[in-house]
Amino acid sequence: MTLNLNSKHILFITSSRIGDAVLSTGLLNYLHEQNPNAKFTVCCGSLTASLFEGFPALERIIPINKRKYNAHWFDLWKQVIGTKFDIVVDLRNSAVSRLVRSRKRYIYGSYVDKSLHKVEQNASVLRIDEIPPPRLWFSDSQLKKARALIPEGEGIVLGVGPTSNWAGKTWSEDRFIEIISWMTSTHSFMPNARVAVFAAPNEEEAARAVLASIPKDKQLDIIAKADPATAAATIARCDFYLGNDSGLMHCAAAAGIPTFGLFGPSYPHIYKPWGANAAYISTPESFDELIDYEGYDSKTAPCLMGSLSVDMVKDGIEKSWTRIT
Repeated sequence: MTLNLNSKHILFITSSRIGDAVLSTGLLNYLHEQNPNAKFTVCCGSLTASLFEGFPALERIIPINKRKYNAHWFDLWKQVIGTKFDIVVDLRNSAVSRLVRSRKRYIYGSYVDKSLHKVEQNASVLRIDEIPPPRLWFSDSQLKKARALIPEGEGIVLGVGPTSNWAGKTWSEDRFIEIISWMTSTHSFMPNARVAVFAAPNEEEAARAVLASIPKDKQLDIIAKADPATAAATIARCDFYLGNDSGLMHCAAAAGIPTFGLFGPSYPHIYKPWGANAAYISTPESFDELIDYEGYDSKTAPCLMGSLSVDMVKDGIEKSWTRIT
């Protein structure tokens, strides 16, 4: 199936979460390839807007800032109602996609198999057989800042994302420290590598503990220093990325660099890093088993990844190293 309708205007509504937004980029790229002359309006959360600034067919980005009573959708409708679109793709299943003028509509709905990986779910929205892989585009300014954050230098670079937006799926920093030391030791996979430590704002404390464990001349501090797209462009300059299940992990996989993700209270079959250069390991217990205890509350839950040992991660990296590097 193709979607080439000689389209001029395409509306693409995607996620406010970094990981989901990255996983939707393959669909956006597919639409662009099928409609090379079309201009795109991308609607997404403010946090994820930078991920689309480098998209070559971009007409405009409309940030969706959440408001009470879903008023943000009315705000969006007011901004797009004056345009007649040829195609609308809505991965948020909003009323907006049903109320704007469009020749074709593809809306995430109940027909989507929620047990599939998100990339596969997105492809099913367009009812296409091929699965477009995520990809990233960077603006000149994002690339320039990335080069400043990881300047050219001797040796290879290990990127590390030791934090997450939820304590439950954040592997402990002392275990990250041990793995980094092992991976960068003289006779290991990345001897004497520089180590770039990434973290979002409000996640600095654990990340700085990891950074402090690295020899000063090997430290690359990327902690709370960039928007998501610039962070992704910086990750793309690494030779390997190790991190928790997070938006940055998906950025690494989409950038095509070897990526190894750590999973605990997550669903790897839906959110594992996507791509030939990606692998992951998870706790022996499933998400549902990890949260099945009296008094569980997602807002106060501690780290739930204690059963994922350092030796297990070492073994996982050793088994996947040849395939993903």
